[in-house]
Amino acid sequence: MTDAILQGFAVALEPGNLLAVLFGAVLGIIVGVLPGLGPITTISLLIPFTYSMSPETAIILLAGVYAGVMYGGTVTSVLLRLPGEAASVVTAIDGYEMARRGRAGPALGISAIGSFIGATVALIGLTFFAPALADLALQLGPPEYAALAALGLLLIAYIGSGSFAKAMVGTGVGLFLATVGLDPVSGAVRFAGDSLQLVEGFDVVAIVLGLFGIGEVLYNLRPGTSQGTLQTTRIGRVWPTRGDLKASRGPIARGSIIGTLVGLVPGGGGLVSSLVSYGVERRVAKHPATFGKGAIQGVAGPETSNNASSTSAFVPLLSLGIPFNVTVSLLFSVLLVHGITPGPQLVDEHPDVFWGVIASMYIGNIVLLILSLPLIGIFVQILRLKFSVLAPLIITVSLIGLYTIDNNTWSMWVAISFGVVGYFMRLWGFPLGPMVLAFILGEILETALRQSLILSDGGFGIFVTRPGSLTILLVALAMIGFSVVGAVRRRRSRRATAGEEQRATQSG
Repeated sequence: MTDAILQGFAVALEPGNLLAVLFGAVLGIIVGVLPGLGPITTISLLIPFTYSMSPETAIILLAGVYAGVMYGGTVTSVLLRLPGEAASVVTAIDGYEMARRGRAGPALGISAIGSFIGATVALIGLTFFAPALADLALQLGPPEYAALAALGLLLIAYIGSGSFAKAMVGTGVGLFLATVGLDPVSGAVRFAGDSLQLVEGFDVVAIVLGLFGIGEVLYNLRPGTSQGTLQTTRIGRVWPTRGDLKASRGPIARGSIIGTLVGLVPGGGGLVSSLVSYGVERRVAKHPATFGKGAIQGVAGPETSNNASSTSAFVPLLSLGIPFNVTVSLLFSVLLVHGITPGPQLVDEHPDVFWGVIASMYIGNIVLLILSLPLIGIFVQILRLKFSVLAPLIITVSLIGLYTIDNNTWSMWVAISFGVVGYFMRLWGFPLGPMVLAFILGEILETALRQSLILSDGGFGIFVTRPGSLTILLVALAMIGFSVVGAVRRRRSRRATAGEEQRATQSG
């Protein structure tokens, strides 16, 4: 193990690979900050340039871009409420509220610190426990994926501080949108009508940019709304206060563990880990009412979990040859282009690639921390722009980014349409997060559920006979039980308080 790690650092510290780490991290942050541009677009554009590189240099470069984009997406989530990635939807809830209260600096600072710690914990696990963790991930199948997606849908109830009924309406709409297009099992066309574009379903990037980007712009431009809030907000100190660090210790520790474990499950990824982390932090918080109103725990936990899961996702990619999302699928294809097949034999056949990538991720993690903290002061200057200038810039860059993905104007029209939907949802008090999260989890749930039923000949017993899916379902039932007990206690408390007030009034 020691020799392998040293060999990996020898590969990562080669001048070309070291430059690839630095360039990838910087480029990733820049791309992540730009609305509409994400890791999929960037990595796709960079793939042709990696053909002349060695396999380890190519994957190190793109892994650096991937890590940088994950942090860059946090910047736009906090400053503009515009998630650069789907996983940043959760961060936008409390991070944006912190920015509106003049605490954008601490929000981004704790994000950088949490991201560093979470990724480091995941890297340690990847380094020392990769074989055992790979064996564990190998045992997971469709029933576990279905149970995990169901747990994610349950946790949607904890997102946002608005009406539970409205959150459920958004969840239902998101699940319906996930069914538009080709049936994942039979291939039949559903709810597409005569539209060829709808056959492929809706693009999550277009939906996210429409709801959170264009919809937010329209909402802030409505008549009678002050447009000076963002640019006049005082940034204050970037480094979190001692109280912020103390409040974030628990969320960062829990987020590191949650993210590392969830990232091992193909299909889980940053979205599910952020969602689980946010739900856990809201349950264990002494003052859960502060969530959704600028609680730093709602930023520290999900961001730590997000980056930890992004790092641990390399276990199924490198050890099993299973990419957990589209971005990792692109990294998978890069290795195939270079004649390397990720899988159980990768460690033995190409140790320079396996351990070189892991070592470069250690270095890239440090580079991101060093770069992100000083550059936060530059990023937060976006808040000082006049909204009349910032609004068209956000819409223009978002639409251009969408067009570059597939050179098709359809995604642009989808984003504009969902921008209008997002405007009215904000206007009528409907939370946006549940709709997007349900849309993403819906596809995972449907595919895994139907595959599970096919394996069991239509019986639901498969979900309780497998240890993995049973454990996840028990966690979900426990959360429902805690919620019911908490609701009963709050109702009794309100009744007792009302009774005391009534008796005090009568005695007075």
